[in-house]
Amino acid sequence: MVESVKTLAALRRHIASLEGIPAMEAGAPVATGHGLFDQALQGGLARGRLHELFGGDEDEGAAAGLSLILAHLAAGDLPLFWLRLAKGTGAQPYGPGLAELGIDPARLLIGAMKDEALLLRAAVDVLRCPTLGALVIELRGRAPLMDLTASRRLALAAETSGVTAFLLRIGGDPVPSAAETRWRVEAAPSLPLPGNAPGMSAFSLHLLRRRSGPDGMTWRMVWNAERGDFGEECDERHEHGWASGGRAEEAALPGAVVPLPGGRSAAHRAA
Repeated sequence: MVESVKTLAALRRHIASLEGIPAMEAGAPVATGHGLFDQALQGGLARGRLHELFGGDEDEGAAAGLSLILAHLAAGDLPLFWLRLAKGTGAQPYGPGLAELGIDPARLLIGAMKDEALLLRAAVDVLRCPTLGALVIELRGRAPLMDLTASRRLALAAETSGVTAFLLRIGGDPVPSAAETRWRVEAAPSLPLPGNAPGMSAFSLHLLRRRSGPDGMTWRMVWNAERGDFGEECDERHEHGWASGGRAEEAALPGAVVPLPGGRSAAHRAA
């Protein structure tokens, strides 16, 4: 992973060094490869918008993993940013775990900010750089400064630059927000691979709110890291009784691989 930055001045210097990178085309949807999901969202997640993902403490790994995967899809070959607090956070990102998800750790810059106010200021600065690919903004708990006004600043910066923002909320509850979409993320079961190896990373993704369309749907998303998409042939819900909003009826291994360390290879960690 690229060396972390801890101050707003250092972050701005690093952003300035990226100005020669060609910018991502704004406006095109971010296709996930899951036909039903992409169709429901008119081609995929809107690029250059703010998307909010909520995960409980027990689903921290799944929510973080999915946020990074979606940011990876939105960014293409451009750099990724992950802004988080320097203290009071969970486990740190783990290079081999990111590689298992198909994300190049060398493309990820981590900004570790000392408090929530500085983190939100840094997020606006990052989103104003059109040559970045995507930004993950991690907040934990109630995050009182993340109100409607703050979300509007983030949404406006994303729309102006075309950089897609993913607001990762761990242990928080939805409050009024300017996000384009809002999601509840949970780890989902997946089938073991040959040799009883851990299955592909799987997520339950529930659409809480959408600014320009219907909501309330739930999808089971299975990530094929080798191919780099959520193709439906990797979705075993029909064989295991999965339906929208339901649960798999048969026992299976948890499938949301966590890109975080914990004394063993991230390839074998699960949410």
